[in-house]
Amino acid sequence: MRAIPALITDPSVEAAACALENALAQVVKVRTDALSNRDRLVLLQRLEVVARAVPAVGLELVAQLHEQWSSTEFATGTLVDTLADGLRISPAEARARWRAADDLAHHTGLTGEVIDPILPATAAAHAEGVIGPAHVKIVRDVMAHLPCVVDAETRARAEAELAGHARVLRPDQLRRVADKLEALVNPDGTFTDTDRARRRSFTMGRQGRDLMSTCTMVADPQLRAYLEAVFAKYAKPGACNPDDDTPCVDGEPGTDAQRRDTRSAGQRHHDALKVVLRDSIASGRLGQHRGLPVTVIVSMTLRELEDAVAEHDPTAPKVGVGGARVVTGDGGRLPVSGPHVATGGGAMLSVGDAVRLASHAHHYLALFDDADGRPLYLGRSKRIASADQRIVLHARDIGCTFPGCTKPGLLCQTHHRTEWAEGGRTDADQLTFACEPHHRLAGTTDAHWRAVAAPVGHHRPGRTRWIPPAHVDRCQRPRMNRYHHPGEYLTSTTESGCDEPGALSG
Repeated sequence: MRAIPALITDPSVEAAACALENALAQVVKVRTDALSNRDRLVLLQRLEVVARAVPAVGLELVAQLHEQWSSTEFATGTLVDTLADGLRISPAEARARWRAADDLAHHTGLTGEVIDPILPATAAAHAEGVIGPAHVKIVRDVMAHLPCVVDAETRARAEAELAGHARVLRPDQLRRVADKLEALVNPDGTFTDTDRARRRSFTMGRQGRDLMSTCTMVADPQLRAYLEAVFAKYAKPGACNPDDDTPCVDGEPGTDAQRRDTRSAGQRHHDALKVVLRDSIASGRLGQHRGLPVTVIVSMTLRELEDAVAEHDPTAPKVGVGGARVVTGDGGRLPVSGPHVATGGGAMLSVGDAVRLASHAHHYLALFDDADGRPLYLGRSKRIASADQRIVLHARDIGCTFPGCTKPGLLCQTHHRTEWAEGGRTDADQLTFACEPHHRLAGTTDAHWRAVAAPVGHHRPGRTRWIPPAHVDRCQRPRMNRYHHPGEYLTSTTESGCDEPGALSG
């Protein structure tokens, strides 16, 4: 077992945790070579009960953390970030545990009384270790999908029925029972606008190695009607074909364009949505977000752009940047291969895609010098950062610079490394990105975090480092966020006397 340095102040809870850890250490060391297969199965069953029951204890703790949450108690600003950093799990998993705790953990009422879980029978079976995460998910999904017309008593009976079957059935068997139960509870398939609104969602998955993203959507009737209208015009064969030199957007595509179009229906739908979103952004009707027009912001080094142009056309001159457009000899078409560059929202693009974006609309492309990593200097006497300065921060910081934070630049505020109240200047090299929760942690007192620039001679000069208050780290070691620069994990060198740990490390 990995030693846990922190002790729990309650002696009884500390003793129970130590007993659990010691018992696990003993089980890990036992040899099972001489066991019969029957005994191995019995041991597996008993281990499964423990593995299922322990997370139920964790959900109770998550619910208590939520109810007694204080943003000043931990270095992180939210419960999700605290769970993710403290348990070294993804923010998505931390958020899932938080939501599960709402259904399966006890809560405290306004007058201090203990309130049973929303799904009491499922919570009890989970705590006993007789049902696993797959069983729990099926029950929670069924209860979430039941329409509003189902009364509370029927809901309670349905939940108890499913939890009872979950105790003896496999998840695949329970799924069939759940489908049948849903049909019995709501035989007419009656759903209201409230039911449909509750289910609407759009989830954009992570980018794969090929930079493609898998998205899932549950569309309400209105969105479906809009999509049908868009697809009728822009997803017909020959329309909006990116392989055409001059894609047909307005009017009817000709016979030749239709014949050249070898895309599937799904690919045509994809390209139609891309055209609609691109035109919406280019129109300027979306207004501004945090001082910038709603648009795409891409950062790269000058060398990355020149290398991409040279790969496409070795005779091409050095790239020039004028206004908001970067155009090569053939109108901006570069191969999609080459290095990946980051956008203001955290997405990754190939250099070719980035240049093609700039050829369609007034997107921003910020360039950095390769030698020293310094952006173009922009100085202002006003407190509010200018649009150009935010572009520089998008290019340098990409996202929130607070250690361990995953927020992209589009969700960040600008922070003065030297506080404005103490004479800090609103110059590009004196500003940094901080998301709203972490921005509130910065200040001038001993209880606040302070942002400073890495000095000359540091392996990342000019980058933002955060110095924690003494109650977080007595040594007050500076910490740098590498989440938005993942390549640094593979190439970083530890600075002498400073290991730059995560936000919750000490």
